[in-house]
Amino acid sequence: MSYMEPREHAAQWLLDHALHVNPAPAQMRSARDVFGNARCFFSLQVPHAVLEVVAHSLVSTQPSPLVSNSQPWEKVRERFRYQAGNRFDAASEFVYPSPFVPRHSEFAAFARSSFTPGAALLDACIDLTRRIHTEFAYESQSTQINTPALQALAERRGVCQDFSHIMIACLRTLGLPARYVSGYMLTHPPEGQPRLVGSDASHAWVSVYLPELPEDARWVDFDPTNNRWGWYAPGEDYVTVAHGRDFGDVSPLRGVIHGGASHTLHVGVTVAPVGDNTLPDLGPTPSQGQRQSQSPGMASQSQSLPGGMSQSQSLNLSQTDN
Repeated sequence: MSYMEPREHAAQWLLDHALHVNPAPAQMRSARDVFGNARCFFSLQVPHAVLEVVAHSLVSTQPSPLVSNSQPWEKVRERFRYQAGNRFDAASEFVYPSPFVPRHSEFAAFARSSFTPGAALLDACIDLTRRIHTEFAYESQSTQINTPALQALAERRGVCQDFSHIMIACLRTLGLPARYVSGYMLTHPPEGQPRLVGSDASHAWVSVYLPELPEDARWVDFDPTNNRWGWYAPGEDYVTVAHGRDFGDVSPLRGVIHGGASHTLHVGVTVAPVGDNTLPDLGPTPSQGQRQSQSPGMASQSQSLPGGMSQSQSLNLSQTDN
């Protein structure tokens, strides 16, 4: 099962997408999951030493308008307390614990200095984003996919996935709906240095529900790793791929492999401006858009943004018999 096709929202449009799997799968089909993400299921019944999955997408993004909202966070919490006869709100499913995001008093304790009595939910989330960015150390390989959010909170270190899980856990422990967002963002090489292929990584951030905003536009995104936030996305240099309760809902590739004594996964991401020779030629690119390509076995994602950017991600899964 792959989650490699970017979503669309008011500041992002998917112009083209194609997924290629090698070896050729016996069956392959696409559908939307319960959260509206595009997912592709495929299966192989032939022996293979390397699995390669490559997705090519063309996406256009634009800056989001500024958002302001003064609704107190307690009012939002009360909206999601169970009361007989209350109108159902689909965002309520993002209030409950999930496999990677438990509720715990430690999360509430950490969040309290941001969520003071009467504070606006938007302002409190901005402050919580800033505090995680400031008080936690970003350390690559300091955690694993299955590192508990509570452990990352205690150690005050991790990567974007950990910071997102921690922020979501803080919000849900307070009774507020928040969801996990997976995607990519443009990074810049040091001045005078060439862009290194595969040196970037996939990214994760948080989306918080503000019920007083216009219908169909009530989610505001916060990136605690980079201390950025915005309506629909933290910025036009972000590409939203999928959202769910936590990482487990939107893992780029998951499934079952039978046979083989060991497996090796290679992951690389490249995001580059349109016209940058870092990426392979994937065909004509409009002046505004994002190109994505992704592969397990090899995953590559390439994007082009307004002003001209492209991104590429690669995953390579090889199997060895011992």
